[in-house]
Amino acid sequence: MENHKRKLGRTEIEITPIGLGVMQFAGGKGVFRVMFPEVTQAAMDDIIHTALESGINWFDTAELYGGGRSEQGLANALKAAGKTDEDVVIATKWSPFLRTASNIPHTIAKRQKFLAPYNIDLYQVHQPVSFSSPEAEMEAMADLVEAGKIRSVGVSNFNADQMCRAHAALAKRGLPLASNQVQYSLTERSIESNGILEAAKKLGITIIAWSPLASGLLSGKFHKDPDALAKTPFGRRLRFKRKLEQTAPLISALEEIAAEHQATTAQVALNWLINYAGETVVAIPGASKARQAADSAGAMTFSLTEKEMARIDEMTLRYR
Repeated sequence: MENHKRKLGRTEIEITPIGLGVMQFAGGKGVFRVMFPEVTQAAMDDIIHTALESGINWFDTAELYGGGRSEQGLANALKAAGKTDEDVVIATKWSPFLRTASNIPHTIAKRQKFLAPYNIDLYQVHQPVSFSSPEAEMEAMADLVEAGKIRSVGVSNFNADQMCRAHAALAKRGLPLASNQVQYSLTERSIESNGILEAAKKLGITIIAWSPLASGLLSGKFHKDPDALAKTPFGRRLRFKRKLEQTAPLISALEEIAAEHQATTAQVALNWLINYAGETVVAIPGASKARQAADSAGAMTFSLTEKEMARIDEMTLRYR
């Protein structure tokens, strides 16, 4: 498979099928202490450099990830890699908790400050939980586009109805809804049955899959070495214990397919995800080590056969 780029929704922004989520860059402090270990700036630099060298051209962060800590770490790492604004695509998110849409124009300067000198290519509403409607949020986002402060608008964790409402509101301003970032993986396929994927395809909205490896579960590393689970932060251990036995047959199948392509289990899981729905779905696996970024990027370098795609589909239908 050629490592080609895809359009982000119906915008002119081009992204690779695999991007990199950098929530981990907020690790070690606050609520992220129980989820991720602290990542030093030197490690961030190494991760971002490796991702870029491996063919990834875009990165996803958020205000919520440390109140700017993740954004600043990303910007520092891109500068260390010698990249200009034109070289990369940056996505970040507005935190809607206990806020109204009127907060969107008041906090954009902070996002720009932390990410400088890189522009915001995609600005997303992180959750549909603000005190304002999707329509009001999209009006505020459209104003930012017209002011040249962001290039495109996305949402995150919106259900099908909320996504369609956001799309319709932006359309009235002559803008497309570029994306909806939702949880999607081989063990979380509900967007295929709850209307989100169907509506996204119809409207030309890109689905950005977060946690595409189920927080590392689909890499198979915890199946091979259950003791490794004890070394992970508490928040992840709770979710994994009961899932290891349940997913063992799937991991075995992914390992078998991976061997045919000289690939890794994680690469097969990601490859299926970014190709099953045509070009509608892209994924943003995270990385706390440079080798993980390189491994994820490798998912763009081969093609699964139709038989292999069907086999994986059949084994994971229970998660739809």
